[in-house]
Amino acid sequence: MISARISYLAARYFDNTCTPAEKLELAAWIGRQTDDAVLEEVLGEAWESHVPLIMMPDEMSDRIVAAMFGRAPEVPVVPVRTRYHKIWWAAASILVLGGIGVWAWQHQSTPAPVAESKQQRYKNEVMPGSNRAMLTLADGSVIALDSAGNGVLGQQGAVKIIKQANGELAYVGNGNGEAMYNTMTTPRGGQYHLTLPDGTQVWLNAASAITYPAAFTGKERKVTVKGEAYFEVAANASMPFRVAAGNTEITVLGTRFNINAYTEEPAIRTTLVDGAVSVAAGKNTTILRPRMQARVGKDEVLHVTENIDTDETIAWKNGFFQFTDADMPTVMRQIEKWYDVKVSYEGAIPERSFGGGMQRSLPLTEVLGILEENGVKFKIEGKNIIVLK
Repeated sequence: MISARISYLAARYFDNTCTPAEKLELAAWIGRQTDDAVLEEVLGEAWESHVPLIMMPDEMSDRIVAAMFGRAPEVPVVPVRTRYHKIWWAAASILVLGGIGVWAWQHQSTPAPVAESKQQRYKNEVMPGSNRAMLTLADGSVIALDSAGNGVLGQQGAVKIIKQANGELAYVGNGNGEAMYNTMTTPRGGQYHLTLPDGTQVWLNAASAITYPAAFTGKERKVTVKGEAYFEVAANASMPFRVAAGNTEITVLGTRFNINAYTEEPAIRTTLVDGAVSVAAGKNTTILRPRMQARVGKDEVLHVTENIDTDETIAWKNGFFQFTDADMPTVMRQIEKWYDVKVSYEGAIPERSFGGGMQRSLPLTEVLGILEENGVKFKIEGKNIIVLK
């Protein structure tokens, strides 16, 4: 039985009202589907009510379907385009024309045979990360947020720390006097969303930390970040918002941006979604406009790239992995943090390029199964992933 959610996503896709995250969710489901009848059922009604502006040629859709599913559709030989063929074209359009990609058809090659079966290699299952974080108060006391009950968790001066019914954290009250700093830390396999004292929204990715005052006072609002965080900053022209991350400082008035400052990454990357920010590193400063990204390496040289795919940059915040021509180490670093595993390589690192998206809510074996379609093999031993030759 097809879930109402999948039918809803299919209808929204063909009505061109699907969000990028919904497109990825639908594509992930189609990419895992091997039952032709199920595909026809879920896409049929939505497709029949849709008239595309440009029809993909039969031979092109056949090649795409064969690349995606490892077979060509068995289309009846008739002089007119059948409903069955339309269903395959619909699947191809969602996965390819929708701009969400398919793992198996990018830079693939025939993998060498592996002695062990998939069942033998996937003896262990690892579940995805969840909302987990530790909050360290100004006096050094620590609160485990995932196990704490809802309501008031503590008080910093005149400011109350409240865990809301949706599990998110908020600061309520007006502070004065000496600044009292709190630090929220997510483990590998954890993420968290909090509302800062000024109303700024922060999403913290796995293995990350943010330090901030329980109340903003003075002429600026300043926080420090390690790892990765997405900000939706509350506007306040008289009190600029500043983020310090390694050798980079970002200054904003009100905007949405993502900062990736993991120490194992080659550079600190600040990507602007909306508004404007100033990025400073060493003696260099630049102003970012939407869809621009600033990269600062260990040498403090500042590089700016335009026309960044911001949906890809903040896919983690929306519950997805999303890559464009990403190499194996880049993909596996994200998997390490989210599933709290360690990755090693049997021999040389495979030279593969990955593109596409998948849900972060999938168990690890399903994620690795999707990656294996690109000619790579894995083995799970407890919390260790071995990338095979």
